[in-house]
Formats: sequence, structure tokens, C-alpha cells
Amino acid sequence: MSKVRTRFAPSPTGRMHVGNLRTALYAYLIAKHEGGDFILRIEDTDQERYVEGALDIIYRTLQKTGLVHDEGPDKDGGVGPYVQSERNATGVYLKYAKQLIEQGDAYYCFCDKERLESLRSRVSEDGTQIVVYDKHCLHLSREEIEANLAAGKPYVIRINMPAEGTTTFHDDIYGDITVPNEELDDMILIKSDGYPTYNFANVIDDHLMGITHVVRGNEYLSSAPKYNRIYEAFGWDVPVYVHCPLITDENHKKLSKRCGHSSYEDLLDQGFVSEAIVNYVALLGWCPEGNQEIFSLEELVKAFDYHHMSKSPAVFDVQKLKWMNGEYLKAMDFDTFYEMAEPYIRDVVTKGQDLKKIAALVKTRIEIFPDIREQIDFFEELPEYDLSLYCHKKMKVTEEKALDVLKETLPLLEAQEDYSNDALYETLKSYVDEKGFKVGYVMWPLRTALSGRQNTPGGATEIMEVLGKEESLRRIRQGIVRLEER
Repeated sequence: MSKVRTRFAPSPTGRMHVGNLRTALYAYLIAKHEGGDFILRIEDTDQERYVEGALDIIYRTLQKTGLVHDEGPDKDGGVGPYVQSERNATGVYLKYAKQLIEQGDAYYCFCDKERLESLRSRVSEDGTQIVVYDKHCLHLSREEIEANLAAGKPYVIRINMPAEGTTTFHDDIYGDITVPNEELDDMILIKSDGYPTYNFANVIDDHLMGITHVVRGNEYLSSAPKYNRIYEAFGWDVPVYVHCPLITDENHKKLSKRCGHSSYEDLLDQGFVSEAIVNYVALLGWCPEGNQEIFSLEELVKAFDYHHMSKSPAVFDVQKLKWMNGEYLKAMDFDTFYEMAEPYIRDVVTKGQDLKKIAALVKTRIEIFPDIREQIDFFEELPEYDLSLYCHKKMKVTEEKALDVLKETLPLLEAQEDYSNDALYETLKSYVDEKGFKVGYVMWPLRTALSGRQNTPGGATEIMEVLGKEESLRRIRQGIVRLEER
């Protein structure tokens, strides 16, 4: 078998949708699993949808995710250009379209907009209206065609699809699929602006670039017979098709661009890390052997077998992604974590406390970086809190007993010079042992007075280390006053 070559061929139309990222990832994994090549090709034939800066987004996304391409606009592998508008300028698409005309497999179509709008239409599976072309221009005489061309009449070039019988094609995920030929419209190959359509350019480029496996979303399944018609007309080998299942939201609706977490950069903005996004996206339609869920990119390359992809829609479960992201944050080295967490901490804490100590407290307790804010806001300002927080049934702490603990530990903490976590813990542990209490019986009231929160990152002594002696004592004294006034 020839060397595996896959391609990712995005359009520069904005942020990279999760579905496009998965296509890129699967194409990369299929190639790298077999020691093959992964090619980047830019499909900019739809000039109306071009978005300024979108090309930079594509490069940035591939670089951040680790999906390094072997060939592309910036890495010539000898089969470029790798940008379709540049390829179009060479006349390659028109050349092949005219070859099909000469073979009788394609034809010029001069129908204007009004005539096309008068044709019958049908509704596709996704609800869009499709005009069914009636092959009117297929029957024009050579003289009529030449006269129209000489007069400069606008035209498109269409493929001549069979109108009767059926066409069967094979996909490595969905198997053999048979469609009635009457459903296959004579699709346009070259548009009136001289640009190739997405479908035609894909076939020409995939063949000329030696692409062996075509990876794309299953919304293109219905186009496969049209692609095959072009391959067969040229006598070219048809590549292996790998159509990926649909990605839906939690309500089983197609994940749309309007969804708040539909693009890679949306997810970065929401505090997810790149490695977790890539890991999670890999599992949207592919099931690894065994129970492993956390994969590095290198592990994915080794484990990925596209034959284990699913036909069923994959649900984008944000909660599952958050869990996975939390696992990545726990495993991350501290310096990297702090660099990423610092802006979120500075958003909340402005009073000169040790931000690294705060980062260390939250590292294993958050799933995404924005979680930091609600975890640490009490460091900046003691919130209003209900005195019932001092009570803890399991530890048999009441408001009255909490008051006793605060009053008895206050002088110990006032005398304490070393406000490091370990030193504070030793002091309080001595008090606990002396009194015969359980550690939680003493720490619970202290933590409540220090934080005004039921749940905190870190215990009482860790909080005091961050707050420092002066602020810790102020909050404990305030707790005593409030409990005495109740």
C-alpha cells in the first residue's frame, strides 16, 4: 500500500469549530498512526465567506494543539500551491473541467438566475431547499455553445450525472451506501466567477496531492457519489472515505457556531487547556480499547484506529470536558499552572497576598480557570456570612463551642510569630492534644471565621498563611464579637 497521506482543508472563515478541529485531529492521527504525512490545504474558493485574520487562526490553532502539518502553504512538499485561490490562478481547475467537457462528462450551462429559480426543487435531509437542474444546457449544439462563449455570456460548468439507476459507494465507517441517481444533481464544477466549487476543487487537489484517506464530517456523505463520478470520469483511484459522525449538544441538536462552546478558541477563552480539548475531541466519535480516557497526543497517535469510530452522533458534554480539564490541571507542573492561573487570581486578589500560595491551594480543586474567582474571593474581602456556618453536627460544634475555641486559640495565635502553615498547624495541634479535641473540632470554627465560607481551598492554617498574621487575627476577633452578640 502507498504511504498514507491525509489532509486538513479548512476555509478561512473565522474561529475553528469543534467539528473542524476533530476532522483535523482524526486526519492527523490516521496519518501519524501509519507513519504517513498530514497536509494543510487552504480552501478559499468561497471569497464571500473569507474572514480577515482567519488564516492566522488556523495556523495558531494547529500549532497550539500540536497538529503539526508536514506540508502546507508554509512548507512546500512539491505538490503546491497549497492555497486554492493560488492553484486556481494556474488554471488547473478549468483545465480539468474542460477535459471533462471534451470527454462528454461535463457541459457548459448558460442558464440565468431567473430560469434556475423556475426549476423544481426538493428539500434535503437538513431542511434546505435544493434546486434540481433539468440538464437543459446538456442538449445545446456545439454552434450554440460557441456563440454563447464568443458573446461573453456568463456560464458555469456542470458534471453530467446519470439520471437513472443507482450509485453505490463505500465508506470505511458507514459501509456500502446506495443512492438513487435521480437524487444526484448535475453539480457545478466551475462557478460563473471562474472559481471551482468546493466539491470539484477537493477532488482535483486530493488526486494531485496523492491523498489516500479523505476525512470529513458525515454531512458530506451525500456528496460522495458525485465525487466518485469525477474520479471515475478521469480514471483515477478513489481514496478511502472516513466520514465522522455528527457532533450534537446536550439536547441532541447539531453543535452550531452560535453555541457558546462550539469553537476551539471559545473553549480557551472559557478557561480550558489545549491538551484537554484535544483529548476530549478525540473521544467525540472514537472509542479506544480499554477504559483509558486521558491521552496525550503521542498516546493518541499510538492508540488511534479509525475503524473504531462510531456511526452514532457524539454528544458534546461540557461537564465531561470540565472533569477532564480538571484532571489535566491536577497533573500540570506548578510553574505552568501558575503562569496560566495568575491573571484569574489577580482579577480578585489585590491586597499583596502571596499569589503563588493561593495558586497552590486551588490547583487540585478547580476544573477550569474561571472557577478560581469564586474559590478565592474571601481572601480579598471577608464576605457576610450566617453564624449557623459555625455549626457542624458530625464534629459536634455549636455556635457556643465555636466561640470557646476562637477565644482560647486567639492568644496562642497572637503570640505566634511564624505564620507558615506548618508552624501554625503545630501550635494548634498542641492545643488540640492538650484539650483532647479532634482536629476538625478546632479547625472548623477557625476556618469559618477566616473565610466566612462553608467550602474553601485549603484549611484554616493554609488560609492564615496567605492572609498573614494581622488580617487573620482581625477576622478571628470579628468572629468572636459576632458570636458574642448573637
